[in-house]
Amino acid sequence: MPHLPPFRRLLRYLGIMILSWLALSWFVVLVLRFVPPWTSAVIMERHVDALIHGEKDFQLRHHWVPWSRISPWAPIAMVAGEDQKFPFHHGFDFGSIETAIDAADDGKRLRGASTISQQTAKNLFLWNGRSFVRKGLEAYFTVLLEITWPKQRILEVYLNIAQFGDGVYGVGAASETFFRESPAQLSPAQAARLAAVLPNPDRFHVERPSGYVMERAAWIEQQMSQLGGPGYLQSRQPPRDVRTSRRR
Repeated sequence: MPHLPPFRRLLRYLGIMILSWLALSWFVVLVLRFVPPWTSAVIMERHVDALIHGEKDFQLRHHWVPWSRISPWAPIAMVAGEDQKFPFHHGFDFGSIETAIDAADDGKRLRGASTISQQTAKNLFLWNGRSFVRKGLEAYFTVLLEITWPKQRILEVYLNIAQFGDGVYGVGAASETFFRESPAQLSPAQAARLAAVLPNPDRFHVERPSGYVMERAAWIEQQMSQLGGPGYLQSRQPPRDVRTSRRR
């Protein structure tokens, strides 16, 4: 093999590193389709932050609960409150993104337009923040999830790593902490209240719900009914009047 100049050797090494990272990241996503993740990047970030700042009262509560042991009202509550087009999009809701941009251009507060798939990718693999690098990686992992996992797996992982309170991650820990119930026993109202705090679980509280949280929970429960309940997640065609709820 002829001797390559330093610049071309550098490009070659960079190319090998990038391809290796792409292969490794896809392999990890493939494995996690079948193996429950024991933690997530966001959970680890919060745990490390508590250790660094000496939060002696911090308690991490999180454990995996398989889909079969989760109340059917929990998944539809998350979809009704966060991403009503989840069964039908391919990871990105471009209509909601356009609406959010138009609202920002009109001087209104910028609303989130992340789908459940995007939130799962961010919570599982990335860190909190709004940099372009993080958003780019979020889009990359969202595409990997959508082409590698079925929708039910995405929602199952989301339910198990979403934050519902300080140190409380996943529907299993949340139902046991706030309702003294197993996740299989969650009622529609309880599932709706869990979903109601997802816009900001550091500000909103399941155990001490504000008027806003209770109002939002009632709206989510109404949406769950209008969508057709748990059966909506097996739908093949979205209803004509389906709307996408976004973080408010």
